[in-house]
Amino acid sequence: MTRRALSFDAVADQYDTARPGYPPALFDAVEELTGRPLHGARVLDVGAGTGIATRPLHERGARVVAVEPGPGMAARLRRVLPGVPLVRGSGDALPFAAGSADLVTYAQSWHWTDPARSVPEALRVLRPGGALALWWNVSDTEVPWIAAQGDRIHRWTRDSAHGAHSASGRGLDLPGTLERTERQVPWGRRVPVDTHLANLGSHSVFQLLGERSTAGFLAAERAALLSEFPDGTVPEAYVTELTLARPLNPPVTPSLTPPRP
Repeated sequence: MTRRALSFDAVADQYDTARPGYPPALFDAVEELTGRPLHGARVLDVGAGTGIATRPLHERGARVVAVEPGPGMAARLRRVLPGVPLVRGSGDALPFAAGSADLVTYAQSWHWTDPARSVPEALRVLRPGGALALWWNVSDTEVPWIAAQGDRIHRWTRDSAHGAHSASGRGLDLPGTLERTERQVPWGRRVPVDTHLANLGSHSVFQLLGERSTAGFLAAERAALLSEFPDGTVPEAYVTELTLARPLNPPVTPSLTPPRP
């Protein structure tokens, strides 16, 4: 798992420029579900990568700290967000004091953790009333061309664990001690075919596939996309899947004091 997670270091610049961001409606949903504005909130953005989610959190006024284990990804984040604090670390052992955060976020990164360790760590650093927010951009396979591309990816790579269309929060195994709320935010963007292919190539499945095989897939995929979109613009469609979790309220202990007569 570590080798796959750290494979992004080799393509940090490509990752930062080609990967999709997140729609404003996602952050509206986070504020709605937590019941507090991001402005002024102490946020730990774990597995921050190159800062694709860190940036909008910072722009909304959150006091965000980026947490990233990979040296290449962290170096890119430092260049693009020099004013945001960055700590090298992982969600399985958060280098923060107990009760120090209002919100712990994982944008496209929770699946790289060991929940047996990362859940207790998130709960440890959260203040009372705090929350854990996990989200993923998932390609909308209800769109026919995206479904067809997903089939081509899986046939070529024989991979379905963290492919370009399948890494999402579906089936998250969170403990029953957490209250869990889910929200889906559909959105999209139009990008040049080169940007779309760079986005695909930045996924771990292709980093582990090898340069030669990846180049072969991307060349074939370019031809398929240009046949579908002759103007060279690809209409990517996503559903951002958000899961917000927080500790259940402790049960109220009945009073043992007898009522007054």
